[in-house]
Amino acid sequence: MRRRSGMAVRLLLAALLMLLSACSQGASGAGDQDRGPITLATGRDLTGYLQHVLDGWNAGHPREKVTLVQLPEAADETYAQMASSLRSGSSRFDVLNIDVAWTSEFAAAGWIAPLDRGSLPLGHLLPSVLDTATFRGRLYAMPYVTNAGLLYYRKDVLAAAGVAPPRTWAELEQDAKTIAPKYGLQGYAGQLLPYEGLTVNVTEAIQSVGGTVLGDEGRTVTVDSPAARQALSFLVDGVRQGWIPQAALGFKEEESRRDFQDGHLLFLRNWPYVYDSASAKGSPVAGKFGVVPLPGPDGPGSSVLGGSDLAVNAHSRHPRTAADLLRYLTSEGVQRQVLTAGSLPPVWASLYTDPALVRRYPYLPVLEQSVKHAQPRPKSAHYDQVSLAVAAVAGDALRGRVTVDQALARLKRELAAIVRTG
Repeated sequence: MRRRSGMAVRLLLAALLMLLSACSQGASGAGDQDRGPITLATGRDLTGYLQHVLDGWNAGHPREKVTLVQLPEAADETYAQMASSLRSGSSRFDVLNIDVAWTSEFAAAGWIAPLDRGSLPLGHLLPSVLDTATFRGRLYAMPYVTNAGLLYYRKDVLAAAGVAPPRTWAELEQDAKTIAPKYGLQGYAGQLLPYEGLTVNVTEAIQSVGGTVLGDEGRTVTVDSPAARQALSFLVDGVRQGWIPQAALGFKEEESRRDFQDGHLLFLRNWPYVYDSASAKGSPVAGKFGVVPLPGPDGPGSSVLGGSDLAVNAHSRHPRTAADLLRYLTSEGVQRQVLTAGSLPPVWASLYTDPALVRRYPYLPVLEQSVKHAQPRPKSAHYDQVSLAVAAVAGDALRGRVTVDQALARLKRELAAIVRTG
């Protein structure tokens, strides 16, 4: 009896020791469960720089390696794949490189996790870019790449005509009407095909007059205003009068870039990526063009902020590693590579005044000013629907199918329905 009792005590003690050991390991290793290999999902990297950047991370973090998942080049296809995965609660993507316009929608849906402001190098970033990463007062993403629209112009033609680059809409219109034809050029083009690019062009015009499309972070509709009427009329009148060519109604970014680069346009609204391409050897306009901020009604206008933000999947299995990757990708060294190897505008402020970089990229000071005065696209939990409505209605106005007043009244109704029902 004593032997049985002694054995029972020993078994009980052994079980208790095993339980205590397991509890101890669980307590000490709880944080480690948040660390491990992760994935980074992004639209297709056309320059191939990002894998090299991640190779640097992987070399220093052999147990927390990052696998790059490249989604399609087209933004709408990338959005569809990310949204489908996140909507299902999948942990396939730990970190997502998302268009700045998607941040509000992803945050409102609960797909991405709020971030700790104190753990990120926010003080080193261009101040305006932070607005793209916040939604209803909380930080949901880390700005990674920024962008702002610029006005490209033929400096050789304006020099020959003895005029400075336009600072106002009136000057832009006058030069496009009078100077361009004398040199066998079309006047001005942007991205006016009914898609996201047209939403951007129209939003830039509206906010340059001081207006907005939505207010209160997507809760109210503000588009039916005198500012919006003036802005849309400027573009509609340009097409009707001919200084914006009919061909521009079919332009996206690349079509408009080619038209300018091939020597057919006096003025072009486009993103900074055009600079390198138009300056390349063999370009008909290499050395013949310059860039200035977008004009507005009374002086420099306001661009829409482009670029991308980095967000952490709310269902990531290794969120601490994901958060560390965000810090790494927005460090000064990596941000320098974003510019020099990726040909993308960085968010790290000091790079815009680095003498060596300014010599290599002369447009940086202009871009910095444009980014500082730029604003995010309309924030909405249903941004995709908002953009489709703006592009469709503005497209009809540009093609003369509806008047400006009819377009804004219709857009007000459609946006109100989106805000009300989602």
